[in-house]
Amino acid sequence: MSHLFHPYTPFSAIQAGNFPHIVRGDGIHLYDDQGNRYVDVVSSWWACALGHNHPQIVQAIQQQAGTLQHSITGGMTHPNVIELAETLAHLMPTPDRHVVFASDGASAVEAALKIAVQYWHNIGRPEKKALIGMDQGYHGDSLGALGVGFVDHFHEPYSEIITHTAKLPFPQPTPADPNGFEPSRTLITAHANHLAAIILEPLCLGSAGMKMYPAGYLKQLADCCKENEILLIVDEIAMGFGRTGERFAHNHASIDPDLVCVGKALTGGYMPLSACIIKDQLYDTFTNLGDRDSTFYHGNTYAGHPIGCAAALAALRIYEAENTVAKTQQKAALMRQLMEPLNQHPSVKETRFLGMIGVVELHPQYADQMPHIKQTLRQAGYLFRPLGTVLYLMPPLIITDEQLTHAIHALTHALPQA
Repeated sequence: MSHLFHPYTPFSAIQAGNFPHIVRGDGIHLYDDQGNRYVDVVSSWWACALGHNHPQIVQAIQQQAGTLQHSITGGMTHPNVIELAETLAHLMPTPDRHVVFASDGASAVEAALKIAVQYWHNIGRPEKKALIGMDQGYHGDSLGALGVGFVDHFHEPYSEIITHTAKLPFPQPTPADPNGFEPSRTLITAHANHLAAIILEPLCLGSAGMKMYPAGYLKQLADCCKENEILLIVDEIAMGFGRTGERFAHNHASIDPDLVCVGKALTGGYMPLSACIIKDQLYDTFTNLGDRDSTFYHGNTYAGHPIGCAAALAALRIYEAENTVAKTQQKAALMRQLMEPLNQHPSVKETRFLGMIGVVELHPQYADQMPHIKQTLRQAGYLFRPLGTVLYLMPPLIITDEQLTHAIHALTHALPQA
């Protein structure tokens, strides 16, 4: 029996055992100690956008490891963190930004939430301290993140210690309200006087089952936040760096968020590094000049880790050099073309798509068959991680048309018949 406590893994699955013991990766594939090869259909929890063992990222890590392994960013700098902060700032709609680094997505979200609250405190409006997210949104598993993102199926044991000011309802478009925004507008207006910020996953609620909503909703939300003096935090940790067919998902809505959280594919998934990118309008209030000390007393030991920054800089260069966003758009069209016919399959409730995310949601009566479907796909050489009755493809963006076609065919063959 392993001493490992597996995250997000039911005891029934642990007791059944038979987990792949992964020993190496290459391209879109992972290999176990038995010589089996698997397509990493979920990009190792949505992170490895450039696949595994990309030589340029590996080389950047190795070179940096031989020069400077760790140096804090509390009152110090190093070349990589300066360059990476500047690069990220210039990926935003306007470059008037500063960047605070962390080591994982939840930590970047925690920084964003605290910056939002402290900003209002800094400018003499401490009553604006409430934080809200979208119903069933996910922003990490720390207690602060659960306060703005709570997936009932995952987080129910903590419901008694987590309070929510309110939750934005998931958009339900109607002919009169094509983006499904008006219920959110009503809620925001009711709480505006004490709202510090709203945070949400742009266009797709990942852990809720890849639930997708229109870019128009995000545009209306941004406008509403501006009208009501509420900061907007966009959590791009899962959706950023080409996954949705744009560099960032919020680019689909042509908005300019106050704070943007990034992670996962920031380093190509190779090193634990995340960041919160903050408008200078907020940053400039964190001063200790004058009578008040408004220093941001928050940080992470490995914030701006030199090796992680080296990996990120290499990954960002690759995204640009390989024209990843444009290629993603082309592959996304193929994914939709091949998967949309599954809407006619008797077990399928619906399909939905956003860039290189393809979703097949089964009818509820097939829930008990999901472990068998997952095992069938594993035996065929594909590592899926279903969410309830949702099977999804979120493969490395480097996947070829042929490999993508084979993966979709494998999924099709694994679906249960009526």
